[in-house]
Amino acid sequence: MLVIKDLRVEVEGKEILKGLNLTVDDGMTAALMGPNGSGKSTLANTIMGHPKYIVTSGSIVFNGVDVTQMSAEERAKTGLFLSFQYPKEVSGVTISNFLRTAYNAVHDSKIGVLDFQELLADKMKVIGMSSEYLKRYLNEGFSGGEKKKAEILQLLVLDPLFAVLDETDSGLDIDALRVVSEGVNKFKTKNKGVLLITHYKRILEYIKPDKVFIMNDGLVVEEGDGSLVDKLELEGYGWLNK
Repeated sequence: MLVIKDLRVEVEGKEILKGLNLTVDDGMTAALMGPNGSGKSTLANTIMGHPKYIVTSGSIVFNGVDVTQMSAEERAKTGLFLSFQYPKEVSGVTISNFLRTAYNAVHDSKIGVLDFQELLADKMKVIGMSSEYLKRYLNEGFSGGEKKKAEILQLLVLDPLFAVLDETDSGLDIDALRVVSEGVNKFKTKNKGVLLITHYKRILEYIKPDKVFIMNDGLVVEEGDGSLVDKLELEGYGWLNK
């Protein structure tokens, strides 16, 4: 579903990704881990087409289509989704209006107000969000946990083919972590893919990865099954430089 080959990326003239290779198959949930500064968030933003991240060589192929030079909007329409590590506040735009606009932007068939409200109510039940949230401006005044729940609500409503989740677990207490994880698991099907970026094992106890990638210094340096997570818990990242 996602094939990244020899990807090199610069940010403000500095090379961050240095020939990275990564493949996530159809229906696979992959975890991406690594020390701070290894390039995980750079990879996430590059996959989604953030214009700040300049691809100097290599390719990103999603669902058989080379998206390397596509805009973020074009990538969203192919079925890519990014959940931000630090979701932005957007004053003056309610969650309900934002989500309906986003839904109509990425789907060929437009959805009416009443049908959308029914869809939204169904998805909100999954993550236990009150209808009162719909009247609030996007992420404005939200706690960290509320912002992450709003990101997962976007995921469930937009229903993409592939989700990149950038540290969705950061700042969550145990109850919010469980709810967010349930939302991700509801999204997952045999035809959907997930790349979950995280520092910690705890979310992987709820969202079981099929494969684990370890990044260091702009490259994927190790990949394997869930046992890699246990190794990190025991040894930290020091072994990467041995």
